Amino acid sequence: MKKIKWIFVLYSLAAILSMVGIGAAVGLRSIPGVLFAILVLCAVMGLGFKKKKEMREAGLL
Repeated sequence: MKKIKWIFVLYSLAAILSMVGIGAAVGLRSIPGVLFAILVLCAVMGLGFKKKKEMREAGLL
């Protein structure tokens, strides 16, 4: 079994929380909240994919 890459666990939890934030903002009918949560989700996903690429190129994955 391979070792867990904890940084990716943290990125996935941050992405889940931002998705929950989108749902909460929709429930509260807050357009700025929805936009902010979508922005955070895009940033977290981008950072995660960037980190994965860096680790793959370094031979750590």
